[in-house]
Amino acid sequence: MIEADLRIKDQRIDKIEKCINAQPQDTIVEAGGYHLLPGMIDDQVHFREPGLTHKGTIASESRAAVAGGITSYMEMPNVNPATTTIKALDQKYAIAAERSYANYGFYLGATEENLEQIKRLDPKKHCGVKVFMGASTGDLLVEAPQALDAIFRESPVLIVTHCENGPVIHKNREALLRSKTVLAIEDHPKLRDTNACFASSSYAVGLAKQHGSQLHVLHITTEKELSLFEPGPIEKKPITAEACVHHLWFSDQDYVRLGNLIKCNPSIKSQSDRDALINALHTNQIDIIATDHAPHTLAEKKVDYDQAPAGLPLVQHALLSLLEHVKHGRLSLTQIVEKTAHNPALRYAITERGFIREGYYADLVLIDSQSSTTVTHENSLYLCGWTPFAGQVFSSQINSTWVNGQRVFSSDGKFSGKLFARPLAFAR
Repeated sequence: MIEADLRIKDQRIDKIEKCINAQPQDTIVEAGGYHLLPGMIDDQVHFREPGLTHKGTIASESRAAVAGGITSYMEMPNVNPATTTIKALDQKYAIAAERSYANYGFYLGATEENLEQIKRLDPKKHCGVKVFMGASTGDLLVEAPQALDAIFRESPVLIVTHCENGPVIHKNREALLRSKTVLAIEDHPKLRDTNACFASSSYAVGLAKQHGSQLHVLHITTEKELSLFEPGPIEKKPITAEACVHHLWFSDQDYVRLGNLIKCNPSIKSQSDRDALINALHTNQIDIIATDHAPHTLAEKKVDYDQAPAGLPLVQHALLSLLEHVKHGRLSLTQIVEKTAHNPALRYAITERGFIREGYYADLVLIDSQSSTTVTHENSLYLCGWTPFAGQVFSSQINSTWVNGQRVFSSDGKFSGKLFARPLAFAR
């Protein structure tokens, strides 16, 4: 960390020096005592458009994201209809071009039938292909070994995986129902347990090693899975891993208090698993921190456990929750920046983003560590209108967020009247 002035010009960071003489045309932001960080690059969000827009939209959720210091995101294919064709991908890019507050990329969803679409992906335009390995519904479930082999062999882009094993989950359900007639939220980490995760993630890693694939395993939740990933810096790793903010914050002790509000897949697990994930950020077995932001309405959540959808809204408060880890000495600010900005940019080869460097796009977030943020359902910006962090007082505040050199959010609640987001480009 350094103390310096920074000038933005024409979307980019023009100059970083100890003292820059202001010009008459300059707008000056006094940031003494604040931390200026590269904006978070969230490689895993579900913004629900098209088809599920009662839960969230590209506009509503990207607006919440920039209020949380997220300046770029990569969005998932499980919308309605699912994003399983190049045509559907293009339609999403067109929506984002008109409505997104943050820079954007979109994944193609793998099916057992769309290998030819996967082979048409453009490494310079498309962030990756998402494979739900045994833990999804409809066309996006990919279980057949021959289909998985083909995807891992042929994909021209990064493969990202949701790893939970369906047969293990089924056996767990049968075992749980021998002693009870109805499952409850406290059973969720027993249903989707360590064995379900490890069986799938180890399979994915094995396929990647067999075919020499580029693989990124999303939302690791268990200590056992960490043995699959190499420690050390992210550069040149063909296989990488991610943790999500809610798995670093909550544990199975929180189900009693929050119930279905923290039902997510993979499940939130034990305190020891959570502590192991935090330790893996230190060893660099976990390379990236993301959100897996996945909003549902309160009405959808306030039903019996088995009928409640999995997922929770997170983008507005993700970075604040990570800064709380810094305050309590669990992580350093440097590690947060590395895992949320530097490493996503490196892993995805994002062009000129993710770092505070002269010539790079000015995607920035200004953090006020002397002001607190009290979270309520009412002041959350998600279309679904609620947050799992309600009642939490974070010890930092997002003061301002810049996207491509333009201030799009400030802590007085003001958003830019114009949109400045661009599609992410990839240097690969």
